[in-house]
Amino acid sequence: MESRIHFLLLRAAAMTLLLAVTAGCSLLGRSREPAEDANASSPVIDPRIERRDVAPPKIDSEDFEITGYYGMMSVEDFGTNSVVGARLAYHVTEGLFAEATYAQTSDVDKSSAEILGNYDLSFGSDRKYKYYDLSLGYNLLPGEVFIGKNHAFNSAFYVVAGAGNTTFHDEDMFTLSFGGGYRLLLTDAIGLHFDVRDHLFDDDISGEDKATNNIEFTLGLSWFF
Repeated sequence: MESRIHFLLLRAAAMTLLLAVTAGCSLLGRSREPAEDANASSPVIDPRIERRDVAPPKIDSEDFEITGYYGMMSVEDFGTNSVVGARLAYHVTEGLFAEATYAQTSDVDKSSAEILGNYDLSFGSDRKYKYYDLSLGYNLLPGEVFIGKNHAFNSAFYVVAGAGNTTFHDEDMFTLSFGGGYRLLLTDAIGLHFDVRDHLFDDDISGEDKATNNIEFTLGLSWFF
């Protein structure tokens, strides 16, 4: 009987020891750091960005623009004549600019009254139409014009309005001017202009006082400085 009791006690002790060893191995396994994944050190997206050297465009920042232009001017009652002139503009902001203009036509043609009546109006020795004015303009719809795949030019439509003086048949007349144009920048300092403008003043050369519209179409080349 005693031998049976001793056997049971030894068996219980052996089971207790086995459980203790198993628990110890489990605790030792938990205290170990998890093995590092070889791919964990290489992120899917590399946050480092490779910087490129970028050359900014060399756009002229000068505010003054001088323009020489040539075109045709329809002087009411006196036909269409060539006109040549110059403009000086100051760009106050990117959109707003102020402009001073001076121009004159070639000798104007005879009016229909002069031709039919076979006489010459009192022009003295000068039959030229001359004018100067001060105007304000505003750039509308700025954009770019593409020629081919590698060439782009800045462009803008603009409107202008102003007032000045017209000298015609030895008289000076207060004149309102208004119109619009299109500017194309060929380089950072050189521009090409297409303009249409109307010069409105009261004239009594025909014997009655009336408002005359004198429209000009011009092509100009400008330089920023």
